[in-house]
Amino acid sequence: MTNPPPPGNWTDPTWSAQPSSPAPDPTVVAGQPVPPQPGPVDPYAPDPYAPGQYAPVDPYAGVQPPATQPMPGYAPPGYAPPGYPPQYPGYGYPQPPKTNGMAIAAFVLALIGFTSCITAPIGAILGHVAQKQIRQSGEGGAGMAKAAIIVGWILTGFLVLVILFYVGAIIYAIATSNDSSSSY
Repeated sequence: MTNPPPPGNWTDPTWSAQPSSPAPDPTVVAGQPVPPQPGPVDPYAPDPYAPGQYAPVDPYAGVQPPATQPMPGYAPPGYAPPGYPPQYPGYGYPQPPKTNGMAIAAFVLALIGFTSCITAPIGAILGHVAQKQIRQSGEGGAGMAKAAIIVGWILTGFLVLVILFYVGAIIYAIATSNDSSSSY
């Protein structure tokens, strides 16, 4: 679309009915022709990346190492064989501390106390012993020891309440029973 010519006799030097240069060719970029787009891929053409198409080439085949360097795979006496260097200390994940065996036993006995109630106080006592050992040795398992103490003493408290309830029920039954043998 072009602008209308200026009114009157005055001429605008920037206005012209004809373009000053031809339109650029879209197939030419910076004076170089644009390469054509790739066409569809032939599904029956051999895959150049498939294994076995080309034999592997060993660039060192037939080359002797210099006399100053040892043969590959050779380790002089007193040296480690070639391979990965040893891992430096401080890298990777640290080893977790060894778990205290008494803490494991205390936790297991406290949990068995849910069914037997007899092992719960033993688990609680062993939990206290395990805590003392952990403080002295720096071993792991402090959480298990604390859980054994908590679960063991709670179950021991329930065991004491159940025993008191049964003793009270027996005393009440004896006190309120009718002794029919003494009335005859």
